Amino acid sequence: MGKLHYLDPNPNGTPAVLLLHGLGADGSSWALQFEQLISAGMRPIAPDSPGFGNSRYDGLGWNFPRVAADLAALLDELNTGPVHVIGLSMGGVIAQQFALNYPSRIRKLVLVSTFSVLRPANISQWLYFAQRAVVVHIVGLATQSRIVAKRVFPGPEQNELREMAEKQISSADPRAYRAAMRQLGLVNLKPRLKEIKNPTLVISGADDSTVSPALQKELTDCIAGARQVIIPGAGHAVAIDQFAAFNRELLQFL
Repeated sequence: MGKLHYLDPNPNGTPAVLLLHGLGADGSSWALQFEQLISAGMRPIAPDSPGFGNSRYDGLGWNFPRVAADLAALLDELNTGPVHVIGLSMGGVIAQQFALNYPSRIRKLVLVSTFSVLRPANISQWLYFAQRAVVVHIVGLATQSRIVAKRVFPGPEQNELREMAEKQISSADPRAYRAAMRQLGLVNLKPRLKEIKNPTLVISGADDSTVSPALQKELTDCIAGARQVIIPGAGHAVAIDQFAAFNRELLQFL
């Protein structure tokens, strides 16, 4: 789909850590992890997926294998060698696809607030995803951004985070956002998870109302040797709303 914009704040670090953002966000959403990874001597690389942030979408079809191929090309360009891969939500699905298509390029895999096949756990989640599907195709990203930001950052003290999320989502390419959302609804990588042999950690927020920790546990059930860590008080954006606890678990695993 073309060249990806990316953040690379410590180009001399090693190994590289590929950070894959969620739907509507961009690479800057990993800013709270940069300092810790750099202090550990690593090289965080946070690309914007096609159509998000500053990466352009060519309009020729948005799907996970194509995004994984773009990431492989980026790593070739940067000459990183094998990398740790961390993906949150949509980024976690991309990370699974990358692990399946390019297993030798991954050291360790961290799947955050994500799934292999999306099955809402209750009527509230079904209604939430149905509402999003209608809004993004009929009303537009501005309204979509408010719905998602309120769900992910519901607390009265999270107003600044809601505003940040709204700004990121509303600036995405609507074609890419709609296509990515459809792909997330259709994807089913569960039958192939047994192919993943990389050391894998699943990090879940105890209060995630978007992808339940129980659904995320299916990843550990299907990936040999994988384990799940559930962070208390964290929601879907666990890397942001409980970043200190998230960073501890991440660095300990890496």
